[in-house]
Amino acid sequence: MNFAARRRAEAVVDVTPLIDIIFQLVLFFMVSTTFVTTPGIEVDLPKSSADVVLKDKSEVRVWVTADGQVLIDDTPVDWEGLRRAFDEAVERDPDSLVIVKADKTVDYGRVVAVMDLARSKGLHRLAIATEAPAAGGGGTGEGDEGSESDAP
Repeated sequence: MNFAARRRAEAVVDVTPLIDIIFQLVLFFMVSTTFVTTPGIEVDLPKSSADVVLKDKSEVRVWVTADGQVLIDDTPVDWEGLRRAFDEAVERDPDSLVIVKADKTVDYGRVVAVMDLARSKGLHRLAIATEAPAAGGGGTGEGDEGSESDAP
């Protein structure tokens, strides 16, 4: 008597329905997702809860007043004077930090123009100064700098 060896039936899992369901879920989420576009610059500064104070020997402090006047070290400057100041800062230290202290009522187009000029002159470390909140912020409430960005 010759008995044939019995083979066990192997369990086979069909993954085709699983792939179909996953594909349908991916399509559902792609179609139902809403994309929110944020405006370029919609800023209501200068209150900040951060207690970051940046101290740097090679920094340029630029003030922009409510009427749009630009000052460097309490001296009013025009755009040519601002260019010269940025050129001097690059000569001193190419990695200088530019801190822009703008009044919260100023047109931020003016602030962006100052920051663009700094970038065009080779200054890529830019920061916008903010004030700490008056109650419970822990800061002095005057000129605490924050939001430094190393721009590419």
